[in-house]
Amino acid sequence: MATCISHSPAETEALAETWGRTAPSGLVIGLCGDLGAGKTQLVKGLARGLGITARVHSPTFALVNIYAGGRLALFHLDLYRLETRDQILAAGLAEYLEPPGVTVIEWAERWFGEMRSISPQDMTQTSQLEKPVERASLQSPAKCLRWVRFDTLSETERRITYEDISA
Repeated sequence: MATCISHSPAETEALAETWGRTAPSGLVIGLCGDLGAGKTQLVKGLARGLGITARVHSPTFALVNIYAGGRLALFHLDLYRLETRDQILAAGLAEYLEPPGVTVIEWAERWFGEMRSISPQDMTQTSQLEKPVERASLQSPAKCLRWVRFDTLSETERRITYEDISA
């Protein structure tokens, strides 16, 4: 698990830009954090690192924005308007867990639960998760899952904690 402190949106974007330069096809990134914590800023940087020049914005009402034209396609999901795992699955979003590119999921805890420690086993279950998920209980068709947690430290500072879990 790695942790960094971002002092600005530009620093958050720069971190994600480095991720985008080396991201493998099939990568799924789950983002958790409060409103305004920097989730969409991270996606903007990731898109830039993938070579995507389109304007990136949160797909809150559309649920999914797809960006092509880079080294890999970027599938940007926002689950803010969906409250349960069953609603998410009913929306047909499970296909994005095996992307022909990179998938980023804002509000990922609504799908997978709050995770203190994670592993790729449980993403395909259909029942609602009520309690924190432990590492051994996640199942994912994703080749690699990166779980990212944003904690607001001040008006400008964010602690970004992330962990990669390979299948």
